[in-house]
Amino acid sequence: MRKTTRITVALLFVAWTIDYVDRQVINLALPSIGETFGLSHGERGLIISAFFAAYALFQIPGGILSDRFGGVRIACLAVMLWSGFTGLTAAAWSFGALLAVRCFFGAAQGMFPGAALNTLGARSAPAERNTANGWVQSSNAVGTLLAGLLASALLSSWDWRAMFAAVSVLGLVALVAIRRWMPPPLPEVQTGAVRKARGATSTLLRSPVMWGFALMFFAYDVVVWGLNSWSASYLVERYRVPISQAGLAAIGPTVAAAVCAIVGGRLSDRFRGRPRRIIVPAMTAVAALLFLLPRLPSATLFVVCGTALSAAAGLCYIPCFSVPLRSLPANLNGVAAGLILFGGQLSGIITPAVVGYVVDRYSYTAALTMLIVGPVLAILAVLCVPQTTKSFLARFSTVTRLPEHTDGHADAPRP
Repeated sequence: MRKTTRITVALLFVAWTIDYVDRQVINLALPSIGETFGLSHGERGLIISAFFAAYALFQIPGGILSDRFGGVRIACLAVMLWSGFTGLTAAAWSFGALLAVRCFFGAAQGMFPGAALNTLGARSAPAERNTANGWVQSSNAVGTLLAGLLASALLSSWDWRAMFAAVSVLGLVALVAIRRWMPPPLPEVQTGAVRKARGATSTLLRSPVMWGFALMFFAYDVVVWGLNSWSASYLVERYRVPISQAGLAAIGPTVAAAVCAIVGGRLSDRFRGRPRRIIVPAMTAVAALLFLLPRLPSATLFVVCGTALSAAAGLCYIPCFSVPLRSLPANLNGVAAGLILFGGQLSGIITPAVVGYVVDRYSYTAALTMLIVGPVLAILAVLCVPQTTKSFLARFSTVTRLPEHTDGHADAPRP
């Protein structure tokens, strides 16, 4: 990747790591928050759900705003707002106030993904965009692990209010770094072969093709949210693993998913899109491993199988975005990414609750086996969506305008 792209990746990596720290630390603080306000488990769950509901609702608006006003501007606004609401979490005086603050926090963070991918799209050539995005998305794992370390250290020394006040400062560091060091867009991307036409945003939002990619990401997140939400509980209840060790068991799967997200991005660029080449074999492996996972005799084998499963699923992260982000002009990357991410966040709202219901009604074995619907749905979706820039843009003749030259790729449309 060229220097402009590398700097952009580094800055977005830092910002997205802090994004995950700020959102994940509440998971470890929930027991203390529950004691402070006398909350039931259901009310504690509402605090988490409030974030995800607002986060999902603001994915598409965040992308639209980024495409209109610029990704860097909206990203900075999002970082500033979510850092403020992270700090305000420490000042919550009641359950209602905490719920409101977490809704606003989710809305602020919901604007960031579309803004980040708009920013990256303007500073990376189509041929390297998925590789760059893979490096950026690997920050999710770093943020998750860092959140556990910071929360454990801060909660052991201070209370939950002091913890939120402390981590809110991290976002301000990211804000200063982005404003100071974010490079200007690449000139050749700003005047590239594919340009935004009038009415393009509304056309994309109504397009069955784009919703097909959103469905693909929804299916991917069925696996991710199902396992992330319930693996620790399963280890504790099925294998009697201490809760402290159950948390450590997530390190291997998290790192494997991060590494394979980078690999999936690199392969997406090498294949010039063509997500079918990655998703069909990887999701077939995921389905087989999901069937095996709840039928293993020991916690060690469960963790080994879960790590392999996370690696296979991680390969599918970037391919869910590969063709749209590679094909569309930079000033449509925000809304395209926001729409696809919206699908994933819907899964984050629905899947953990459905898995919990199936566990209560039937068993963990039935619940984890049920997650196979994710890989099946992902394979069906990827078989229906365009695989290359040429076939993708053929569906959007009213979205883009093609000048007399192409972007230099073999799959670029010809006039």
